[in-house]
Amino acid sequence: MKKIVCVHLLNDYSGSPKVLSQVISASHSAGCEVDLYTGSGEEGFLSGLTDNHYFYFYRFFKNRYLTLVSYLISQVSLFLKLLKYRNQNVIFYVNTLLPFGASLAGKATGNTVYYHVHEISQKPPLLKRFLRFVVQHTAGKVVFVSRSVEASETFPGIPHRVVHNALPEEFIQLASQCSFEWKSGGVFSVLMICSLKPYKGVEEFLQIARLCRASSAVAFTLVVSSDSAELQRYFSGTDVPSNVTLVPRQSDVTPFYRQASVLLNLSRVDEWVETFGLTIVEAMSFGIPVIVPPVGGPTEMVSESVEGYLVSSCEVEEIARLILGLSEDEEKTLELSKNARTRSRDFSQQKFDREILEFIGD
Repeated sequence: MKKIVCVHLLNDYSGSPKVLSQVISASHSAGCEVDLYTGSGEEGFLSGLTDNHYFYFYRFFKNRYLTLVSYLISQVSLFLKLLKYRNQNVIFYVNTLLPFGASLAGKATGNTVYYHVHEISQKPPLLKRFLRFVVQHTAGKVVFVSRSVEASETFPGIPHRVVHNALPEEFIQLASQCSFEWKSGGVFSVLMICSLKPYKGVEEFLQIARLCRASSAVAFTLVVSSDSAELQRYFSGTDVPSNVTLVPRQSDVTPFYRQASVLLNLSRVDEWVETFGLTIVEAMSFGIPVIVPPVGGPTEMVSESVEGYLVSSCEVEEIARLILGLSEDEEKTLELSKNARTRSRDFSQQKFDREILEFIGD
C-alpha cells in the first residue's frame, strides 16, 4: 500500500480528529507509512500518533475576519510544505473539507487525493461552495461519515462510499465493564458534551435545566471543548441555573459517562446538522439513553423510543418533559439503556478498519 499523507486543520479533542486518528491506526496496522500534517499549537487526538508529525501555521481568533485571514494563510503554508511530495506516488488523505491546500498540492504534485467528509453545515456559504469546487476538481475518491452526508454532499462522477465512525475496541471494552445506573448516587444526571458554540444548543441546555429545577433529583452537566478561561468568558453575565455544572475541556470524558442517566445532543437543526455525532455512540456504549436531533446522522443510530428519542432542540418543553418522565420511570430508562448498548456494537473498530482499508486500497 502507498504511503499516506494525512492532513487536518485543527487538532483537538473533537470528533473529526478522533476519526482521523482511527484512520491512521488502521493504516499503521496494515503496515502503511503515514505522514501527518496539522495546524500548529494544539494538543488533541492526533498528538503522539506518529513520529512523522509536521505542523503548519494556523491560529484561531475571536474575530472571524482575522480567523479567515489566518485560515487562508495556513492553506498557502500547507500547500508549499506539501510540494515536497512531487513524484513520490503518495496518497493525500484530507480530513474534512477545510484543508484545501492539501488537495491543491496533491493536484500540483500528481498525487492521488482522498477526502473524508464530515461536514454539512459549513459556513459561510461562499466558503462552502469554494471548498466543494476544490473537492470536485481534485478528489480521486470520497468517504462520507453517514448516509445523510452522502445525500447532502455527493460529488458527481467521484467514486465514494459511506463508512460510519467507530468506537475504539478499548473504549467498547471499558464501557462494557460499566453497569448503567438509573440514578447514580440518587441523582438523575443529564449530560451534554459539545463545542462551546450557540448552534450546539448551549442556551437550550440552560433553558431545559431551568424547566427541570422543580425536581431536586435531576442535575445537569455540560462538558465543553474549551478551557476554563474561555468557559468563564462565554458564561459571563449569564444566569446559569443552580442545577447546572459547567466543565471545561477534558481529555477523558469516560467518568462523566459513568455517572450519566441520559445524554443530550441539542444541535440546532436549522444551523448545524449533526453528520454523525460520535459522543452519541460513545454514550450508548455505556448504556446511556439519548435525546438527539431528528435529522442528520443521529437518525442512523437512534430509533424513536428504542435507544432514546428524536426531538428538535427548539422543543425545550418536550425535552424537559421526557427528562422528568425518565427520572421517574426506572423501567423505561433501563429498557432504553439496554437497547442503546446493543445498538452501539454496530459501530465497531474492526468494521471501521476493514472498510477504511478497502477504501484506501481499492
